[in-house]
Amino acid sequence: MIRHRTLHRSLTIAPLLGLLALITTACGGPGADAESADADMASEAETVDVAAIVEQLPPAIVGNGGELAGSAVSYVPGDDATVGYLSVPEGEGPFPALIIVHEWNGLVDRVRQVADDLADEGYVVLAADLYAGRTGANPEENMALVQEVNADPETMVANLDAAVALLRARDDVTGRVGTMGWCFGGGVVLSFGLDGVNHEATAIFYGRLLDDPDALEAMDHEVYGTFASEDSGPSPEQVEAFETALDAAGVAHDLHIYDDVNHGFWLRVDQNAELRAEPALDAWERLKAYLDRTLRN
Repeated sequence: MIRHRTLHRSLTIAPLLGLLALITTACGGPGADAESADADMASEAETVDVAAIVEQLPPAIVGNGGELAGSAVSYVPGDDATVGYLSVPEGEGPFPALIIVHEWNGLVDRVRQVADDLADEGYVVLAADLYAGRTGANPEENMALVQEVNADPETMVANLDAAVALLRARDDVTGRVGTMGWCFGGGVVLSFGLDGVNHEATAIFYGRLLDDPDALEAMDHEVYGTFASEDSGPSPEQVEAFETALDAAGVAHDLHIYDDVNHGFWLRVDQNAELRAEPALDAWERLKAYLDRTLRN
């Protein structure tokens, strides 16, 4: 049985620059790698059919991502170094579109594989590149890349504005576009939801949050969030403050804090499938329902 604290109040609706400076990221904090603290709690997990659950999850997040099916794409005018990854569903469409934003280490194959999995769900997916083709190989390199983006939030917004423009210009896209990101990328998509060109969805996986209702009033669509109780960045208290600020700003939201798991649990279920698979499935089902109601309806 999944144990999670549910923070879910459907209210209603609600522009700002410089919020990316708040995204100091927790990607390198406790729980960011395979030795994460949630492994210490595996013995407390209830008995579940892990294999059956894993079969229902996107293959990429359980370590079964296949050969890449998409293609590299330059999407920022005049910037040949920035190369994203585009994955397109089978069929004629038109389809809704998603921009996904990588963690602090950059656009790596696991993120590309997630793009392919989301394309299989019927979305044209662009995995954005915020590091101009670079990736980090260790925490120091990762943080240097994060700080480079933090120092120039206008360029980050322009990057994702260009991603939206590329998707909306395609004949196989309906015109509805959402964003989704993990950790560093989760904070980025929140900032972009406030500062960027209008789009229809923002899905945050354990990213940097805000607790200022005045800033959050710029959000004009429902927000999805998946978080971990054993995380310090953001902590459950920070998630609750975020929820309070969203309520005050009148922004609809679907936020869940999952018990007994740590930072990074959703993108890397294979690091501890016994503990992570069940909450990851619940988060996946919530995500699919969220994208249906914001991008398809």
